[in-house]
Amino acid sequence: MVAKEKSAPLGVLAFEPHPQEFFRPEAECFRLTPFRSKARLLSQNGVNVLYAFPFDAALAKQSAEEFVRIVLVDSLGVRGIVIGDDFRFGKERGGNAGFLEAKGRELGFSVELFAPVTSSGEQKISSTDIRTALRSGRPEEAAALLGHWWTIEGHVQNGDHRGRELGYPTANLNLKGYLRPAFGVYAVRARVVEGDKAVACHAGVANLGVRPMFKTHEPLLETHLLGFSGNLYGKHLAVELISYLRPELNLDSVEALKSYMKTDVAAALAALDHAGVRC
Repeated sequence: MVAKEKSAPLGVLAFEPHPQEFFRPEAECFRLTPFRSKARLLSQNGVNVLYAFPFDAALAKQSAEEFVRIVLVDSLGVRGIVIGDDFRFGKERGGNAGFLEAKGRELGFSVELFAPVTSSGEQKISSTDIRTALRSGRPEEAAALLGHWWTIEGHVQNGDHRGRELGYPTANLNLKGYLRPAFGVYAVRARVVEGDKAVACHAGVANLGVRPMFKTHEPLLETHLLGFSGNLYGKHLAVELISYLRPELNLDSVEALKSYMKTDVAAALAALDHAGVRC
């Protein structure tokens, strides 16, 4: 590892917001991993420090030369950089791996290129493929490419208590800042997070979408934790999508919905068992 060889901290440089969000603020959200989740995952994988640079108009106007000197050398004092061979940076994506290697020789830092990460079929793992899998209701495929279950997390918000009235109380999360996966019912695993640690884990079944029978203005993830009783309002919950069970339905009656929900619970338990997911 470059950091170990140079007796330097292992750091990751990220931009907030993502440059694509800056240039296309009205576009549908495409993020696979929001910043807080990204920070925790990096920490769990040995990263010592995460640098989050605000991506604004001034940074967008910086040339590749200016970015290297101002950000990498003067601000961060980098001693070694690891990038993919398709890395582009600077105004109008003017800098590439070759440019960075040349600047490294000039300014005293090393540059190492890493090979594309591939799946079992030797095909390059693409974030586009992961998004396609999630939007198509294939969370298992997305997890195989990501290396972990795709997760939606946030603070549990107060809802209309519809689930409690039906006998299936839910912990509700909004999808702000997240890619929109296929709407429907999922088998899930949910973790209560305090700080950077999960303090509780529960199997669950969740409805993700707009609830055709009781429409919401914005999509919600409504998670029923199996075997749980208690108050989760305000808690930070991380919900992993394990298996897609069925699409959302606009049923004729509440009784029909209750029947489906009972079936969904059984199907979720079977799916979690099949996936080998345990708390």
